[in-house]
Amino acid sequence: MMNNTSEFKIPDDFSLVLGGPLFQLLIRARLSTDTLGLLKRRVIVISLFAWLPLLVLSVLAGEALGGAIKVPFFYDVDAHVRFLGAVPLLLVAELVVHQRIRLIIQQFIERRIVLPQARPEFDAIFGSALRLRNSVVIEVLLLVLVLTATHYLWASQMALESATWYAAIVDGHRQYSPAGYWYAFVSIPIYQFLLARWFFRIFIWARFLWQVSRLDLHLVPTHPDRAAGLGFLGGSVMAFWPLLLSQGALLAGLIANHIFYEGKTLLDFKPEIVAAVVFILLLVLGPLCVFAPRLAQVKRQGLLEYGALANRYVREFDDKWLRGGAPLDEPLVGSGDIQSLNDMAGSFEVVQTMRPFPFSKTAVLQTAIPVLVPLLPLTLTMISLEDLVKRLMGILL
Repeated sequence: MMNNTSEFKIPDDFSLVLGGPLFQLLIRARLSTDTLGLLKRRVIVISLFAWLPLLVLSVLAGEALGGAIKVPFFYDVDAHVRFLGAVPLLLVAELVVHQRIRLIIQQFIERRIVLPQARPEFDAIFGSALRLRNSVVIEVLLLVLVLTATHYLWASQMALESATWYAAIVDGHRQYSPAGYWYAFVSIPIYQFLLARWFFRIFIWARFLWQVSRLDLHLVPTHPDRAAGLGFLGGSVMAFWPLLLSQGALLAGLIANHIFYEGKTLLDFKPEIVAAVVFILLLVLGPLCVFAPRLAQVKRQGLLEYGALANRYVREFDDKWLRGGAPLDEPLVGSGDIQSLNDMAGSFEVVQTMRPFPFSKTAVLQTAIPVLVPLLPLTLTMISLEDLVKRLMGILL
């Protein structure tokens, strides 16, 4: 049995975010350290690089506060939320995920879920994930994707059709202003590239978990977390909260623009809101579902094994206390057999109530909440603040 911790070293250097060409570039530009330090500097520089030129150029063109355009720069909710809210949150998410996910991964070793004989395979999976994270080719492909397909998607589906500070509609075509060129070809790609890198990191996370799920894992069906000992994986949801909040804020900004400047209502976007929540649930909780087949197998086996054990125990209990098998001088009151019978029933119930996934309903709510919370202010476009307060007071009182 391997008890020497030096031989069974915990992989404390795993990180989804410490790697790739952009990470190295930020270090050389003194906007980051090799442990994601200088966060405030990084947030300020990147956010202002995307947002400040838009302010300057729109002011110089007289498009910051009004004029003949329908949507001046200062009234474009989406632009401000995207670059002063969503972008900083994407950068903050890197530090949070770096600090928390590696602690979650360590649990596979600390809890001896990965058996010693499976450790070489675990280390190989670990190394493969790091190599994929550091891939130069992948980041170049993401950049090309951002400058082509995703740019077209934004221009055709998400940009306003009204005359704005960044573009005028002439003969049905969008003509960019000087600020608009920076917005469309610098600022938007910066955001999209940061987001695309996050999607890639989550792919690495999902691939890592899928490969680990195929190892020889030591899972115990009677574990009180009702996930055979894998319940700690549900804690990964909180690590992604800044990322989820950034997506909720961006969704709220996009919808706000359409409500304020195109006469739509919040209810017009119910399909988009539902789709966004479902997508986020799949994005964050989907990778954890790779353990579902193993948990189902553990539950089936546990029901058989603990069912047989329980059957043996209750037969012996029945023979002893109901069929005259107990010694005459052994009192029933205070006997440990009663407590043992109760413990056996409790263990069997834990196996019966095992969850099919390594997360609870609480984790589902924790995933949906940061996406929906930024949308709450938009309910004021449908009901006055006074009426809203009266209804809330009526519910509470």
